[in-house]
Amino acid sequence: MLTNGNSVLKTGDWIKGKLRDGQLIIGYIESQSILDGVVKVTVATSDNRETLGKTISILSENVRKLPLSKVVNKEQILFLIDLALSTGDEEWFIELASKLNSIHQLVEGVR
Repeated sequence: MLTNGNSVLKTGDWIKGKLRDGQLIIGYIESQSILDGVVKVTVATSDNRETLGKTISILSENVRKLPLSKVVNKEQILFLIDLALSTGDEEWFIELASKLNSIHQLVEGVR
């Protein structure tokens, strides 16, 4: 595990970062090299379309761990499902689809 300021970075953490050329990215940590202080990040969003979906190396000091958020509505879950599909994260997709199905069942139970 690498540390970054006050955060401990772990594989799977969602981060935001800035590359040397100033490009902003959001992605998740695939792996990390403690000796080099480098994390390999799969890019989910970026201001450079050519970087989307690629795994890049970035110094841990140039990334910040994103806070965990609670998904509370259908629109958020649909957005995250799209993100899970675009990153190829099948396990996360199944988890989100299950949450979406629970919302649908709850709505149908009220009717």
